Amino acid sequence: MGTGYLDKTFFIDCDHPSVKDKSKELTANMEDARDKAIRLFYFVKDEIRYNIFTLRSTDACFKASHVLASREGYCVQKAVLLAALARAAGIPARLRFAEIRAHLTSPEIVAQRGSNVFLYHGLTDLQINGRWVKATPTYDLEYCTKMGIASIAFDGEKDAMLPAFTEDGRPNVEYIEDLGSFADLPLDEIKKASSSSKYMKS
Repeated sequence: MGTGYLDKTFFIDCDHPSVKDKSKELTANMEDARDKAIRLFYFVKDEIRYNIFTLRSTDACFKASHVLASREGYCVQKAVLLAALARAAGIPARLRFAEIRAHLTSPEIVAQRGSNVFLYHGLTDLQINGRWVKATPTYDLEYCTKMGIASIAFDGEKDAMLPAFTEDGRPNVEYIEDLGSFADLPLDEIKKASSSSKYMKS
């Protein structure tokens, strides 16, 4: 399993009462880890609104309990919340990051950032029945419908990744490099590496 993947951390605050209560509520009467993981994934994906401009002015904005309370987040924040809910349910979880090219990034954001490449796209690894499965809860159903992207499906067995193309065939997301997994959020590394430093402000 590896060390620390059930532990509380500053960001993955799986011991916070709101996180524990929500995890317990969502997985009530479930015994199987796979069933729990699926339920938690769809809650974070569809009930926590995807918002690339969400508040990131302090480190506390990245805590799972903060994301749960605000009911919105961008990919990294949503990945942190899923990891925390999973750990609270007894499912080993870690964060994973990848460098991606997001082809549907708005021209305004590209102009602001200078690129449609995102250096630290966040997702969650969940250990289910002895193996790690990638779960990407980034885009909520409303956002997918608006952008013409197929909603990401997660069955607890196969990796759930952002689709490469939209439903009408336009390029969507290209995975450039897998940056590995982390037991906690490497926020300092993300801040240093990110070319979108303007987004780190309120």
